[in-house]
Amino acid sequence: MHRAPVMNLLQRQILSHRSKIPTPNRVAQPCDVFINHRGIDTKRTIASLLYDHLTYLNLRPFLDNKTMKPGDKLFDKIDSAIRGCKIGITVFSPNYCDSYFCLHELALITESKKKIIPIFCDVKPSELRVVDNGSVPSKELERFNSALEEAKYTVGLAFDSLKGNWADVVTNAAGIVIDSLIEVEEEERNRHQNTGSSLQNVTEAAQIIEE
Repeated sequence: MHRAPVMNLLQRQILSHRSKIPTPNRVAQPCDVFINHRGIDTKRTIASLLYDHLTYLNLRPFLDNKTMKPGDKLFDKIDSAIRGCKIGITVFSPNYCDSYFCLHELALITESKKKIIPIFCDVKPSELRVVDNGSVPSKELERFNSALEEAKYTVGLAFDSLKGNWADVVTNAAGIVIDSLIEVEEEERNRHQNTGSSLQNVTEAAQIIEE
């Protein structure tokens, strides 16, 4: 009922914090959110709508056809974006598991310990499975299965494109992204503070020993 005002407050908190951080000219900043999706199912619908909405909120989403430019090396650019992002949105769809690229991205997101927000679009978690057609090495299949199982058992959003409202699912997903970004950035600040305290303790101990 009061979701919209809360979202606006959280957005202001993030933007206020980032506006104080100087950004060098011509230096590309890491993306906040990597949108992992199956192009033939969702690129022109929820994936693009999410990208546009997150961009409108002054966040930095990554969507292959909107972020990459001619000459970019596919795997290098995508892998780098995943490793540098804070959150991964995975849009599961009926043909998702048919794509090596989708499963590779999902595996890298989980291996990089990124927080995953699953959106099950026109598909149930129980319907998602990796099919061994003999073209993928066994080690890759293990990676894919492990990542898929982790994502399937992560709480996410369910959306039926025949009954649901695109604007609602995009707004809900954006709200979850903002909440998650605040949590992730708070955890990062706490880690840095703890690291600083530990280094200070070590320095003080070394000084005592020298004395």
